[in-house]
Amino acid sequence: MAKKLLLPKDVTEWLTRRYTNQHKAWLLGEGQWPIAVNLGIPTETDATQDIPGVRHWIEAWNDWHGPAQLSWVSRQWSRLGTQNLPASLEIAGPNDVASLIGQGKRWRTAVERYQRFVDRWSQLTGHAVLGRNFGVLADYAEVDFTRLFSMLDWLEKNPSSGLAPRQLPVAGLDTKWLEKRVGVVTDLLKSIRAIDDVADFYSICGLKRPIPRIRARILCPELRGTLGGLRDIEVPVTELNGLAIAPRCAIIVENLETGLALPDIPDTVAFMRLGNAVSLLSSLTWLRDCSMLYWGDIDTHGFVILNRARSHFPNLQSVMMDSTTFLAYQDLWIEESAQSSEAELLLLTAPEQEAFEGLRTFRWGKNLRLEQERICWPDAMKNIAESAVFSGVTFS
Repeated sequence: MAKKLLLPKDVTEWLTRRYTNQHKAWLLGEGQWPIAVNLGIPTETDATQDIPGVRHWIEAWNDWHGPAQLSWVSRQWSRLGTQNLPASLEIAGPNDVASLIGQGKRWRTAVERYQRFVDRWSQLTGHAVLGRNFGVLADYAEVDFTRLFSMLDWLEKNPSSGLAPRQLPVAGLDTKWLEKRVGVVTDLLKSIRAIDDVADFYSICGLKRPIPRIRARILCPELRGTLGGLRDIEVPVTELNGLAIAPRCAIIVENLETGLALPDIPDTVAFMRLGNAVSLLSSLTWLRDCSMLYWGDIDTHGFVILNRARSHFPNLQSVMMDSTTFLAYQDLWIEESAQSSEAELLLLTAPEQEAFEGLRTFRWGKNLRLEQERICWPDAMKNIAESAVFSGVTFS
């Protein structure tokens, strides 16, 4: 048959694609309504070429029921007689589209919550932020939506409270709930307050910023003696900077378990679990004259952290961050869930760069990594002890 006859399922598929592409804009009042879908009226020649197909098409629309106006036309054909044929489907608005494709409940919830937002904040009428957050409006449980709405209302009324998030007088608010919704709160509040500047959650909300903390181990018995015997400490970076110590060496390890396993080393302090916050160490004035060593996982993120650390400590050396070490432990490789997007690390040494490029380009396999704690511990301690940083130092 030359002409395509649209069955109800064909229209549903077309409306689904259109809804997927445009529902966020429709929520904001955009779009031209009603829309009409031509169902493809056949000519008598078309019909005679496929009588079973045309009959099936007519029967399908005879059995159809939905929130749209189905129009029929009458045709007088010389050979087939008078025929009533489905002609077009007229759909009044997005609510009907949503109902036709099984999205009616989500759409109505989103519309109702959109209206609650614009009734409270008229400046959000037609604002793209509510389109971007369609999923929040459509899918949040009522308790979560009420909590979000109440939090935004309080923050908008108290733009510079200086409170910590836990102190906010919002019913049901807790840290874990907020941690998952920082981006949503930030996005909506920026639009409510018409803030165009690039700013983070704390500055936009006027909340007290948490003081970064550093986990450190004092590996030297003599240094511990000046601190009342403290070995393992985690304190705000400002307090750590106030320690009256002058270590000769410092070692940065990526993982907590590795740092906790380190032995006593004279004149040495270890830092653990900093990740991308390794730049915090630049605030410690008593590190400025230290020889420093970095030992991290052999994966793309480990090299990114090393590169970042070296931007603050140009003489930072690494250990066991090369292809030789990586290839020596092939049986212990695991998969890096997602590689770092950074591709140009200008502060890596040639051996580090060679290993990084090998990982990034899948030279030895896709998304491979070697966690630092997988390395044989005696071998690891031997490599650290033989590094230039600890040359001549005796480990306990």
